[in-house]
Amino acid sequence: MKIGIANDVAMAAEALRRVIAGTKLHQVVWIARTGLEAVRMCAENRPDLVLMDLNMPELDGVEATRRIMAESPCAILVVTGRPQDSVNQVFRALGAGALDVTATPILIPGHDQGAAQLLAKLRTMEKLIRHSGGTHGMQPRLTLQLADRAITNVRTLVAIGASTGGPVAVARILAGWQAPPGCTIVVVQHIDENFADPFAKWLGDQLTMPVRPIEHGDPLMSGTVMIAKSNDHLVLDENHQLGYDAVPKDYAYRPSVDVFFRCVAQHWRDDAVGILLTGMGRDGGEGLLAMRRAGKTTVAQDQATSAVYGMPRAAAELDAAQLILPLEKIGPFLRSTTGGKP
Repeated sequence: MKIGIANDVAMAAEALRRVIAGTKLHQVVWIARTGLEAVRMCAENRPDLVLMDLNMPELDGVEATRRIMAESPCAILVVTGRPQDSVNQVFRALGAGALDVTATPILIPGHDQGAAQLLAKLRTMEKLIRHSGGTHGMQPRLTLQLADRAITNVRTLVAIGASTGGPVAVARILAGWQAPPGCTIVVVQHIDENFADPFAKWLGDQLTMPVRPIEHGDPLMSGTVMIAKSNDHLVLDENHQLGYDAVPKDYAYRPSVDVFFRCVAQHWRDDAVGILLTGMGRDGGEGLLAMRRAGKTTVAQDQATSAVYGMPRAAAELDAAQLILPLEKIGPFLRSTTGGKP
């Protein structure tokens, strides 16, 4: 991959350059010292991936990400020191179009802290950028070994899948709504498991409903927004228990929206609404089609309001979505379909 680095701290930029150069698989094509310079360099020499810091002069990483996605769109990975201390900025950047987040590596002789994590992210980014084969033939393998629990009183399941730009989109469609009794919302957002708990907390601050990360073996919970929290795939079994499965191991999108949507189509017999929001790639399209064929209500976000029109486009091309709606109309449609307090 051709990689651009946007970081105003010379030591941090050099650490990133050294990690990339050490792989012999990628090329650093430029280093920008300000957010504005990163926007200009993307326009002049667009890379495959930008490693974007959050705190920079002239334009911060959030606004630089927004500008790049509007003017010279490319994949963006937020790389910043102690991202757990900048949760609001991180989710604003993800809402502006960044794909993921990781910490800036610290290279000390004999101890390269964070380098392996960055390289793992680069491998994932490369798969996401190059992946275009869809999910033909993919079948989730349910391997939950759990004690039987009583089926909860949930009668309506809202399944939401999102990637690039998803955190803000999810918050907007659920803001100000209290789901009716017997309704649960499950969100599968492409996000690193290290940021799933902060994402749940951040989302909970935006909503009136309780938000909780999903633990392996959880039942569906009425009136709750439940968040996938693992790099493994979220699955739902025939007893309506939630869990995680590593298979398919080589699938670039983790956790996969397709895997969960297919589980809903296979195992959920009551009312369900599948919503596919903004995101890079094609994950979710085939799962949404499975839900539609199973008689569930299916919705995809439109192109004009998507940060990246990849996943919703895949759904539209497959005729998986009964409705294609702008973001501001998805929330009202959800309320009119399921009820609940505004």
